[in-house]
Amino acid sequence: MIDREHDLSLTRQAELLKLSRGSLYYEPKPVCTVDLEIMRKIDELHLEYPFAGARMLRDMLKRGGYRIGRRHLARLMRRMAIEALYHRKSTSHRTPEHPVFPYLLRNLTIECPNHVWCTDISYIPMPRGFVYLVAVLDWATRRVLAWRLSNTLTADRCIEAVQEAIARYGSPAIFNSDQGSQFTDAGFVASVKGTALR
Repeated sequence: MIDREHDLSLTRQAELLKLSRGSLYYEPKPVCTVDLEIMRKIDELHLEYPFAGARMLRDMLKRGGYRIGRRHLARLMRRMAIEALYHRKSTSHRTPEHPVFPYLLRNLTIECPNHVWCTDISYIPMPRGFVYLVAVLDWATRRVLAWRLSNTLTADRCIEAVQEAIARYGSPAIFNSDQGSQFTDAGFVASVKGTALR
């Protein structure tokens, strides 16, 4: 974007691009090893205590021998996109263009395989980040019928898992999932409806 060899001065280039001149000279610094170690510990604690905020995590880390202040810890949490999970007022709003499907399992007895399948996404922490796991299960047998790993939250891996399960075990009578964006995606819905599911 910025060409240091161009005839235009850096000041003029920044002005044209509506950039701060200070940002032209900024060089990002890698995260220090101490912070990386603390971030890994924060991730472990967050998985075990997802309701813990910066103050509680700071106290846990201090008991573990780490010396860190609340503000430093909060900055690392923001960098990791981690925050305490607690009930918030009106955080989820349905996207109007996404379809909403009825819940078919209320008061339903599920006793045989291929009656009801379900799917969901979870994430698995890795040494440098995490991956998403999507699985398709049979409710009666609790058997994993198909699964996929991905480093993005897109619907394509969900579609692949469902198609593999259908190819191997046939179609279920009912397919259950939450109303997440991957499962209300047009491609996913078309894939599921194309198998003559109810």
